[in-house]
Amino acid sequence: MLLGLGAFLTGLGKGGLIGVGNLTILLFAMVLGPRASVGVLLPVLMGADLVAITVYKRHADWHYLRLLLPWMAGGVVLGFALFPFIGEVALGRFIGGAVLAMTLIEAGRQLARRRGWGDFTERMPHTLMFRSGLGLLGGFSSMVANAAGPIGQLYFISVGLPKLVFIGTGAWCFFAVNVIKLPFQAQLGLVHLDSLRLSLCLVPLAMFGAWLGPRILGLIPQRVFTPMVWTVILLAGLKLLFS
Repeated sequence: MLLGLGAFLTGLGKGGLIGVGNLTILLFAMVLGPRASVGVLLPVLMGADLVAITVYKRHADWHYLRLLLPWMAGGVVLGFALFPFIGEVALGRFIGGAVLAMTLIEAGRQLARRRGWGDFTERMPHTLMFRSGLGLLGGFSSMVANAAGPIGQLYFISVGLPKLVFIGTGAWCFFAVNVIKLPFQAQLGLVHLDSLRLSLCLVPLAMFGAWLGPRILGLIPQRVFTPMVWTVILLAGLKLLFS
């Protein structure tokens, strides 16, 4: 039952209800254990991704995808190389601390912009340092924990993407990253025939959630959506840091 709920919440998150899918990582880990849950969850994510990119295919900003995806692919390779040596508690705290640090940087940038403290704060999300750092961290965390959501969301909200473009760009980004990391997770033994059997039972629930999500999202205005995204990113970072 918990796995079915988690799969459905994954779909809702992919369908635009930002943050709902973050509960999935916790539910899957509770039932299957942290490492085993990574391989079972990946095909579920990909099933929901397929619905999301179909729904939001007209809203993706390919410019920002081309800028971010190579760095995320590099992070996937890094995660593959380091996965056997990483303790789960240390990993969660590292990712959580990085997300919170980036969130504080962005909060400072927003404050500086409002007070007119120079235009670097406007350029920072578009710099190579900002983009490469978030991309590598996002790909790494996606590979080892399926936890790239808050990191990718931080980049796309920082560059100022509006609601539908934010969701559409994120949908294509995470789908591409999940496709890239599938053979790496199979090589690590996280994805195998037994895990795939369980995953395929859960995929329809995820796809239904992804179909339902946009119908709920249409009721949420932009002025509510942006603070909601920031709140979810902050809570996700705190959860990873202190869990």
